[in-house]
Amino acid sequence: VQLQASGGGLVQAGSSLRLSCSASGRPFGRWAMGWFRQAPGKEREFVAALSWSGSITEYAESIKGRSTISGDNAKNTVYLQVNSLKPSDTAVYYCAISFSKAGSNYYMMPSAYDYWGQGTEVTVFS
Repeated sequence: VQLQASGGGLVQAGSSLRLSCSASGRPFGRWAMGWFRQAPGKEREFVAALSWSGSITEYAESIKGRSTISGDNAKNTVYLQVNSLKPSDTAVYYCAISFSKAGSNYYMMPSAYDYWGQGTEVTVFS
């Protein structure tokens, strides 16, 4: 399974971005996809997760209310729309795929995921 993340860029605070993550290599049996981010000098942190059934969505508190995770099963693609971007959102955003069936809290942990994409960089300036 390969994951390709895209959509990052250099944007002004208050702007919006839509990140995409496409899965290839016949990811059958996948249960969820997630987004994480890592800012310079900081640990990787959870951003959002979505189960392929759509029954589970989970957001980090830092992004809740201004972000939407969605998926297109036909395209094996997950999107992360982030609005009202802040300089504190600056990070490399990674997508990941999980083949484990579990509750929503499980998908907030990096260890829940089996494959990771290469990351897309988001820089927000004020």
